[in-house]
Amino acid sequence: MQKISPFLWFDTQAEEAVDFYLTVFPDARKGCVTRYNEAFAERAGKAMTVSFELFGLEFTALNGGPHYKFNPAISLYIRCRGQQEVDGYWEKLTEGGTPGRCGWLQDKFGLSWQVVPDELFELLADPAKAARVTQSMLTMQKVLIAELRRAADS
Repeated sequence: MQKISPFLWFDTQAEEAVDFYLTVFPDARKGCVTRYNEAFAERAGKAMTVSFELFGLEFTALNGGPHYKFNPAISLYIRCRGQQEVDGYWEKLTEGGTPGRCGWLQDKFGLSWQVVPDELFELLADPAKAARVTQSMLTMQKVLIAELRRAADS
């Protein structure tokens, strides 16, 4: 069992969000679902928490009500190998969501993600190319590896 686990606060969509993430990520797994009891009359029988796992990382989703909202100050970072993987996650996670800049997006539940290829960091590691690569990346929503390489080589 991991010592630290992300705990994600949703209004009422925790189980819907988990079921969505299970379609986005390979080898995702849904765990235990706890339900509100009679002590919460207006929510009795509805999901309270839903545990799930993405790439071996344990999460808990909570239906905690409308008190708190996600914001981009916290995001989940997906390291991608190649443009095809970037494209796949970008397409699925922006469906109903909002694309941002430089590989950032908010999914349809408001959770922020960074969809970034490993190649970006390889190109940024070269001081002679880093400024050109950064300038190129700053013009993008979804990160495009071919454009980053062109900028690096120019």
